[in-house]
Amino acid sequence: MYIYNVTTNIEESVHNEWVKWMQETHIPDVLATGKFLSAKMSRVLVEEDMGGITYSVQFTAVDQKTLKKYYEEDAPRLRKDAHKLFTGKFVSFRTEMEIISEHRNENGSATQYLFTYGTLQDEGVQMVNFARTLDGVEDTLAGYKISETKIANAYPHIIPTEKGEDTVAGICYVLTPEELLAADFYEGQEYTRKQVNLGSGKKAWVYLAKAMNS
Repeated sequence: MYIYNVTTNIEESVHNEWVKWMQETHIPDVLATGKFLSAKMSRVLVEEDMGGITYSVQFTAVDQKTLKKYYEEDAPRLRKDAHKLFTGKFVSFRTEMEIISEHRNENGSATQYLFTYGTLQDEGVQMVNFARTLDGVEDTLAGYKISETKIANAYPHIIPTEKGEDTVAGICYVLTPEELLAADFYEGQEYTRKQVNLGSGKKAWVYLAKAMNS
């Protein structure tokens, strides 16, 4: 996973207008390119000698290849919009950062459960998408079965049968909200996420083929 960080110092005379534009227009436009999983905007708590107010916006991407596509396909247009509205009123610099590892307070409460029955159980896939391997437990989902057809002739999906005797075996993982967004990005446009009740009693998310859930 990679962080694309944009640090901007904006003049106070246009500060409020710029913040509103960033939150309501620019950040949503960047995310709409499909190149990033999420964005976080923060105010930098420092007094600048040059004046103005400084902000950091961090966009999370899956890999450098995706970042390169953003630079080539989208960045020139989006940067042009900023200069058109706020020419001479801001200074920005950009930094790429690779996430090496993440460490969480294990005493914290669980966030999101995800029931998996396919490729997300692969540790290599987990490392690429979450920068760590996931801890999970075996669980079951009743009223569904694995379809005989596959998405793009390669990827499995499950279908509802409304029959209690039909059961899908899988693994239930605990994810952060950010990791759940990363899973959405990995599954892509062919799948949709739905909450279900597992055999253990947990309420978890599961991915279904869109055609089966429309």
